[in-house]
Amino acid sequence: MRIASLPDFLLQRIDRATGQPVNRQIYQVLREAILSHQLPVGLQLPSSRELASELAMSRNTVTHAYEQLIAEGYLETRTGAGTFIADTVPDQITEAGPDSLSAGEQDIHGGLSTRGRQLVTRAGVSPVQWGAFMPGVPDVTQFPNKVWSRLQNKHWRRSRAELLTYDNGGGYLPLREAIAEYLRVARSVNCSASQVIITTGIHQSIDLAAKLLGEHGDQAWVEEPCYWGTRSICHSLGIEPVPIAVDAEGMQMQQTDLIPAAAPPRFIFVTPSHQYPLGTIMSLSRRRQLLEYAAAHKAWIVEDDYDSEFRYGSRPLPSLQGLDTHERVLYMGTFSKTTFPGLRIGYLVVPQALSQPFSTGHSELYRGGQIFLQAILADFMSEGYFASHIRRMRLLYGERLRLLQQAIERHFDKVIDFSDGDAGLHLALHLPSCCDDVAISNEALAAGIITRPLSGYYMQAENARRGLMLGYACVPEEHIGPAFDKLAGIIRKHLPQLTPPA
Repeated sequence: MRIASLPDFLLQRIDRATGQPVNRQIYQVLREAILSHQLPVGLQLPSSRELASELAMSRNTVTHAYEQLIAEGYLETRTGAGTFIADTVPDQITEAGPDSLSAGEQDIHGGLSTRGRQLVTRAGVSPVQWGAFMPGVPDVTQFPNKVWSRLQNKHWRRSRAELLTYDNGGGYLPLREAIAEYLRVARSVNCSASQVIITTGIHQSIDLAAKLLGEHGDQAWVEEPCYWGTRSICHSLGIEPVPIAVDAEGMQMQQTDLIPAAAPPRFIFVTPSHQYPLGTIMSLSRRRQLLEYAAAHKAWIVEDDYDSEFRYGSRPLPSLQGLDTHERVLYMGTFSKTTFPGLRIGYLVVPQALSQPFSTGHSELYRGGQIFLQAILADFMSEGYFASHIRRMRLLYGERLRLLQQAIERHFDKVIDFSDGDAGLHLALHLPSCCDDVAISNEALAAGIITRPLSGYYMQAENARRGLMLGYACVPEEHIGPAFDKLAGIIRKHLPQLTPPA
């Protein structure tokens, strides 16, 4: 079978003005036509000489296209007969069975697994990562770029090969030493450099700990409410998160009496120095109770100290890990809040007995790298720039917190309260239970104001408090008042009983 119109078919699709070689265009047009069945299996193509004559171009141009298609199996030659479209369809195609998903669900989720669909459906990540009032984001415009650039240029000039290859030892040793020294002094963490594993952040630290210490089907106690990322990672690894309510003293350990002692958790995830998202501080008695429970039941406590550097009314609190005498605490932190999120460097401090397995496991799972960036950060810390930056940002964020508090009180004094623990990069604005915080958050986003609904941080919807998470760190002082004025107008539409402020 021959097709007399093939030259016209090609000429309509070849564009010499694009600058792309014509032989490549012929190849692509024929390949796409074969895959879309516009050119049927068994179709005989004109000879290269004949087609080149019809297209008014060099025979070599057509020959190169044919040879590439033959090499990839789209065409085949038959001695004495010519060139034909090859049969690339598999001999047997198993018929698909009935799909349990509706057509609409198939369009949304494609070929995702059950785990993948659950992960996407429960996702807490925000589509916008900058602006008023995005929680958990520092003011990256205040980062000392010139200092960082100078340190970076210093390492580029040295051109050391070991800074540009993979890492297989838990991270750049000078950075691990700098982190260990910093944590010992600032956070009362008991550790050496060998116990510090450099990760890409909190998510990877949780993932590494869960994979190396947990089994599919294990349970993990998580604070209720808690950081959505913790739940997502647990679900993705087949670990069941069990919500434990939080009050003014932190995780309510007395609630654990209701859980059968025969099935203690494998993990206990906590944010004791500044509970996320409510901002409460775990009391000393609760800390000791938690440590004793973990030691007695061989559970692993994973302490997330994500923004402990930013306390505005008192000195930073010592870590839970520093109180641990049984080596049951894994301590993790990140530089995303203290430098800039795009750096993607965090750390996990593990008990001494786990340091080598975790170092090996990290290399095996994630093929560690970013040694060049780690070297810059190590100098940034050891030369005092990190501590200086923290002090400066603590003052700046404290002032922005004060301005946001004043804005809230100006609109909703004695009507709506908030909690922040006088620390961190956000506060939680509490709303009456009749309010739909998801609807308010969506309406605010449409108006250019970013918030997160507090109810979204709860696993048990029936116990969820209504509220809004308001980040202030990345909002310039002069924008805080006007931005909250706009948000307050949206909130008031959901609180018709309130009268406008005087």
